[in-house]
Amino acid sequence: MQNFHLNACGIICALGDGAAQVKARLYAGQTGVAMTEQWSPGRELPLGRAPDELPPVRHLPVQHRSRNNALALAALAQIRPAVDAAIARYGADRVGVLIGTSTSGIGETEQALRHHALSGALPPDFHYGSQEMGSPAAMLALELGLAGPAYVHSSACSSSAKAMASAARLIKMGLCDAVLTGGVDSLCAFTVAGFAALESVSAAQCNPMSANRNGINIGEGAALFLMSAEADGAAPVALLGWGESSDGHHMSAPDPSGAGARLAMAQALERAGVGAAQVEYINMHGTATQQNDAMESRVIESLFGLDVPVSSTKPFTGHTLGAAAAIEAALCWLAMQDDNPQGRLPPHLWDGVADPALPALNLVPRGAALGRPLRLALSSSFAFGGSNAALLLGRTS
Repeated sequence: MQNFHLNACGIICALGDGAAQVKARLYAGQTGVAMTEQWSPGRELPLGRAPDELPPVRHLPVQHRSRNNALALAALAQIRPAVDAAIARYGADRVGVLIGTSTSGIGETEQALRHHALSGALPPDFHYGSQEMGSPAAMLALELGLAGPAYVHSSACSSSAKAMASAARLIKMGLCDAVLTGGVDSLCAFTVAGFAALESVSAAQCNPMSANRNGINIGEGAALFLMSAEADGAAPVALLGWGESSDGHHMSAPDPSGAGARLAMAQALERAGVGAAQVEYINMHGTATQQNDAMESRVIESLFGLDVPVSSTKPFTGHTLGAAAAIEAALCWLAMQDDNPQGRLPPHLWDGVADPALPALNLVPRGAALGRPLRLALSSSFAFGGSNAALLLGRTS
């Protein structure tokens, strides 16, 4: 069985910029979601905004100047030495870039249209290409001087899970020796209004698995991994398996039977060659919508039982859409590092009011730990259009 080592990880989200800030707030149970009207004028909503101090983008070609790409650069900065070392070792044509996103630079287009409404002209520094979905991968390849494959997956909330699976396939096929992979998404009025129109946005902090759950909090952020077939010894975590499926059930609602979600999870286990009973923690998609939580909890019960610790981390970060799978995989990656010998687990923030219609899953309370290093974790992601993905991460030493 081939492992796809995740030798470095950079993360920025509502919890902070970098591993230290993110871990401190995560394990303290401090949400990064806060009320704001910035993307919904006249209506305050809880959103997961990332820190404002982001790397500059003025040095980039105009079509790549976006907050979305600034978030990607912030995550890259945390692992740049490892990425540069991989490029030096393998060559620029042997390192790829595979990213998931759903917004790209839509926020910049919104600003340009507001400018047009007031002045009758688009801003001189606006380029429509900033919202091209391929922009994050093209920008990162340009920034790093790479000549390997560089492209983007955009399948809504499964985007970055599918990007990471595709990165592993590039390595498996011998097309790359290393891949910079993960996801990035930025807040914009378009997505906030879209989910509000679907009546899927909560006016309070999202409340996954609760009888009182009533929708999502949208967030933003980025998580990038340096994946390669060889371990560098510093971060003993690998992508052991992945699964992908498509329900084709409904444009926005999950298949209530959970058949596609279960298939994706089962594929990840089979690809890794491990049994469901070996999984020690599950990071749920856990959107806090009525239908998602009902479907997902029943699939977990049927495949893994009720004892495995599970949590949704979206009350900490907001639902970061195209970046969600990568950010949640990064939270698992952080929990599996050597500096967490007791296996502290990401807690499940909610009001504690269980829904009697749902299985009584083992939701992780604040401060909970395995008492040993976390060795095997699964993260699930389910998207509009019935796109399902699951990633299985494991310690390799």
